[in-house]
Amino acid sequence: MAVSVKQMSLIVATLGILSFVFGIVAENNKPTAGKPIPGKDVVICKYPSDPTVAFGYLSFAFLIATTVSGCMSLVYPYKGKSVPQSALLQSTSFVVFFNIALLTGGLAAALLLWPTITEQLHLSHNVHHNLNAECPTAKTGLLGGGAFLSLDSALFWLVALMLADNAREDYFDEEEDQKGQYGQVLATDYDEPAHLKGSA
Repeated sequence: MAVSVKQMSLIVATLGILSFVFGIVAENNKPTAGKPIPGKDVVICKYPSDPTVAFGYLSFAFLIATTVSGCMSLVYPYKGKSVPQSALLQSTSFVVFFNIALLTGGLAAALLLWPTITEQLHLSHNVHHNLNAECPTAKTGLLGGGAFLSLDSALFWLVALMLADNAREDYFDEEEDQKGQYGQVLATDYDEPAHLKGSA
């Protein structure tokens, strides 16, 4: 099934929005702290049940899907025509936005994974032998920041896709112009000169 640039941009945008939404929901549902319950020589941290870890991993998964689909959208052979990477890399604007999309995607991944893994560790290792231990949770604000960077990354992929589409059109226009000039040269080369026609 052939995919158009518009369809690919909708896929990238949808995945980016889903990553953003799951990241925001994970941030909003994260508890501020757990409740320490003293036991015999230990402190057990009881945390309220919340979907922070699951939503954090979902946000990260959709971010990865956004990045993969964003990369694929740039090199996908639309209408069965592929463009060499060198043609895309000639556009300075494309290279800049491509690198920014990768950078924001990497930062978003770090900001989403760090608090999600930290929260999971707090929930699984909730027994402390230090009687003065508190019951912390992951740092507040990181998941929300990662969610916004994930959305930014999707937007930069869309800009890079538009610039790649422009570079693709320029490449095919130049190719057609070269073919047209080559065809005209061949046509004139094969035309028999008038003085030869008379001598024949």
